[in-house]
Amino acid sequence: MDRITAARVFVVIAERGSMIAAADALDMSRAMVTRYLAQMEQWAEARLLHRSTRRLSLTDAGEHTLLRCRDLLALAAAMPAGERADGDGPHGLLRISCSPSLGHATIAEAVTRFLEQHPLARVDLQLTNQAVNLVEDRIDLAIRITNALEPNLIARHLADCASVVCAAPAYLKARGMPGRLEELSEHDCLAYSYFGKKLWHFARDGEIVAIPVSGKLSANDSLVLLAATVAGAGIAMQPRYSAMPLIARGELIELLPEFVPQELGIHGIYTSRQQLPAVLRAMLDFLVAWFAERPDWQEAR
Repeated sequence: MDRITAARVFVVIAERGSMIAAADALDMSRAMVTRYLAQMEQWAEARLLHRSTRRLSLTDAGEHTLLRCRDLLALAAAMPAGERADGDGPHGLLRISCSPSLGHATIAEAVTRFLEQHPLARVDLQLTNQAVNLVEDRIDLAIRITNALEPNLIARHLADCASVVCAAPAYLKARGMPGRLEELSEHDCLAYSYFGKKLWHFARDGEIVAIPVSGKLSANDSLVLLAATVAGAGIAMQPRYSAMPLIARGELIELLPEFVPQELGIHGIYTSRQQLPAVLRAMLDFLVAWFAERPDWQEAR
C-alpha cells in the first residue's frame, strides 16, 4: 500500500479522533481507513492507537509515529508535483459551518458558485449560531463573525462585517428617536442571549466607546431578533447585510448613522496548516476572492 497515503490517513485519524470521522474527511470508506491503519501498525511493528467506545487515543508508539508521518507528509508536500495527471482539481467532501444569517445572505450563493467551478467537490453546509468544535463535530471549515478569536485557533481573515443600529417606525413613534449614543441605554434594545448588561461598541472621535444596553427580549439567533425588530419589539444592532434590505423598504429605520458600530471580522477557522486538503485550500482562496470582488455585498439588493 502507498505509505504516503497511509501516513495521511493515520494523521487524519489522530486529528479527528475516530476512524469514521477520518473516513468522512478523506472521502474514503471506513474499511479502507482500517486497512491503512493496520498497514501502518504493521510497518511500525507496534500498536498505534488505544481504542475505546468513545474515542481513539495515541499510544506512545503512536505519538512517535504521528511525528514521523507529519514529517513525511511535509517532505512530500515540499516536492514539486506539477499538474495532476488527470487534471481533476479539488475534489472530495467539505463540511462547512456558519451562522444562518450569513449562510442565507451570501455563503449559500458562494458555495454554489464554488461547486460550479469544481464539479468533483461536494459541500455539506451546516447552519448554526453555536461555536462548533471542529474535531468533535467533524467540521472542516467554520466561518465565524467575531473580533475575539481564541489564540489557539488557526484562522484566515475572509472579510469584515459591518453593523447597523435600527428600529421599526412603530417602535420609534411610541418611544421616540434616540439622538445620542447614551440614550440607547434608556430604550428596549434587543441582543443575543446573555446575563446582565450588554455592551454595544461604536467608533466616536477616533475612539471605540462601549454603550451598555438592555431590554425585555434577547435571543440566540440574529434572524429572530431581526424579525422581532420589524415587529416593533425594540432597537437592534444587526449585521448590515441583514438589515439593509428592510431599511431600503422602509420596514426599519437606521439610527444614529453618524456613529459607526465597530466592525467584526469574518474568519475561516480550520484545524491544521499541515496537509491542508486541496478542496479546503481552494474554498478559502475562493471565499477571500468572493468577498473582495463584492465590496457592496452588505448593501440592499
